[in-house]
Amino acid sequence: MYVFRIHDPFRRAQLAIVALFCSLGFQYATWASRIPALKTDLGLTAAEVGVLLMAAGVGAAVSFPLVALLMKRLGSRRLALLSQLCLALLLPALAAAPNYPVALLVLCVDGVCVGCLNVAMNAQGAELEARFARTAMARLHATFSGGSLLAALLASGTHAVTPSVGAHFGVAAALLVLLGAYARTGLLTEERAAGEKAEEGRTRGRWTVPSRMTLWMCCAMAFGTVTEGAMNDWSTLYMKDVAEASAELAPLGIAVVSGMMVVARLFADGWRDRWGDGRVVLLGSALAGLGLALALAGGGVAAALAGFACVGLGIAAVTPCVYAAAARQGSDSLTLVAAMGTTGLLAGPPLIGFIADASSLAWGFGAVAAATVVVSLCSTRIRWTPASG
Repeated sequence: MYVFRIHDPFRRAQLAIVALFCSLGFQYATWASRIPALKTDLGLTAAEVGVLLMAAGVGAAVSFPLVALLMKRLGSRRLALLSQLCLALLLPALAAAPNYPVALLVLCVDGVCVGCLNVAMNAQGAELEARFARTAMARLHATFSGGSLLAALLASGTHAVTPSVGAHFGVAAALLVLLGAYARTGLLTEERAAGEKAEEGRTRGRWTVPSRMTLWMCCAMAFGTVTEGAMNDWSTLYMKDVAEASAELAPLGIAVVSGMMVVARLFADGWRDRWGDGRVVLLGSALAGLGLALALAGGGVAAALAGFACVGLGIAAVTPCVYAAAARQGSDSLTLVAAMGTTGLLAGPPLIGFIADASSLAWGFGAVAAATVVVSLCSTRIRWTPASG
């Protein structure tokens, strides 16, 4: 069988890394889209569903020491392929979970694998930028959103054919295996100097105290991904309960956020070249916070959609820029920052839910707006890549 092969080394590596980013978005959105069915099949209460969602976040949060060790022993290429395969196999395992404790265990392991793949694929993206001296991280992150969209379409299509979660997750797992097989053909092997290898040999197995710069990046990443996760999970309910949108208009909230994030990430690498990563993060997070605050103050459907568009546009480039900055600090820094990012993405939505339950969803979104302000403040303390254009 003839296989089309791309001869441009940059483009070949880029597409292989794209397959990883797409895999992560696809796998996460696949199981998240069937939460109502899992709730029914396992007989869960709303509180138990919340704990189930938190299990993945807990797994990601505690994965840092393991991921740091595996990155040093396996390298980003092998760790990416191994964790991507494990994520594919965990989907059928979740569908076959006979009870609630087993489902909790599966999602906790899923969080660990997400942490592994998140670090490895971003290390690959940073290596791509460094080796070819071209910005690419934002477009790579755009494909994560594309993977989520693909998962939503697959969920809708398979549900129209059969309500079986097992059949749906089986098809999704097969697609993930194919994406992993494609990624294997073009992933990069890190090029490290002899001095760096010797330093790794001395520090292997030891945990090092993170620098102040790394801690600022962790803070920016955590609050940035809390914003992303909260907007993805709560925007439809906000549209319905707070903005009082109709059933037909309520889903436009997540559509606007996701659409603007994809568009912004497609163009953000050009912005990084022109203005530098620091200015992109500072102005973007400020735009997100201001837009969401005005939406909360104005009320109504139009104000909400305009505010959500500002959030999607402004927050889209935060995580790609922070990942690129963390990679320049070394694998330990990247691992810790990525762990905080995964934790914020998975644990943020339940935290917003707790705030909404204690007060109101409007206050929950007020906390999201405050999170973007924290990102802006953190961005002033990070050493960024200067503009190249």
